[in-house]
Amino acid sequence: MYEVIVVGGGAAGLSAAPVLGRARRRTLVVDAGEPRNAPAAHMQGYLSRDGMSPAEFLAVGREEIARYGVELVRDRAVDAARGADGEFDVTLAGGRTVHARQLVVATGLKDELPAVAGVAERYGRDVLHCPYCHGWEVRDQAFGVLASTPMSVHQALMVSQWSKDVTLFLHTVAEEELSDDDRRRLAAAGVAVVPGEVTGLVVADDRLTGVGLADGTAYDREVLFVAPRAVPQNDLLRRLGAELRETPFGAYPVIDERGLTTVPGLWAAGNASGFAEQVVNAASRGYRAGAAINGELLFADLDAAGQM
Repeated sequence: MYEVIVVGGGAAGLSAAPVLGRARRRTLVVDAGEPRNAPAAHMQGYLSRDGMSPAEFLAVGREEIARYGVELVRDRAVDAARGADGEFDVTLAGGRTVHARQLVVATGLKDELPAVAGVAERYGRDVLHCPYCHGWEVRDQAFGVLASTPMSVHQALMVSQWSKDVTLFLHTVAEEELSDDDRRRLAAAGVAVVPGEVTGLVVADDRLTGVGLADGTAYDREVLFVAPRAVPQNDLLRRLGAELRETPFGAYPVIDERGLTTVPGLWAAGNASGFAEQVVNAASRGYRAGAAINGELLFADLDAAGQM
């Protein structure tokens, strides 16, 4: 029996947990141990933690929540149900069932990478997706951008701020799918456009040296930006009946400014609540949800005591 269960041990979940622990709430974090940013060697944009490895960041977070009596279990939440009393039962893969008054879903999302030989193996090294996360570290190198939809033009334009040597490989996107505005902006940014399907990466001495096309040509590149397909980990939210909204990046829960879904007592934080949450944003959402949950529990208890 817990007051709060947090499903997800990433930045959002670990930021909700100490707020609740410091508020003397009996809290459990269920961590499946599959953080989205595991392939990355470092993270940026988090004040005072710039350049820290994601693994170290999470390890420090686990130590911090333990100081406040928060429990953490390495397991996966496979099911959840909300009872007539409005409280939650969460079933874990290991067979245990845990119960709480409030439930936070911070399960994030998974990245599905383009099916091009070599991309998955080098992801997080010299195959990247976010210039804000990694652009500074690879600045002024020869960039490639692998198009997956016409929206990849936006990615090519963005990364041109970190390098003036950018090539957009259209891959599965036809040239006629580019708008006049796309062509004008690409030209203004100095981005070269190469049609044709990309079949693989050229690697030498464990570093990316080029991008190979189906016609046998290869282009020298040192970094390749890709756009993974975001897959929200929203199974628990669906099972519990939370209203979801469709976006170009998947289905995400309808939440208020604190993270409360349309199901009373059910909260979403981090990339479980939206596609574009960086680590610092995810942590902020987790903290906000934790503080709001403590207030909900406090006033519920006071109202119940006042009715006795």
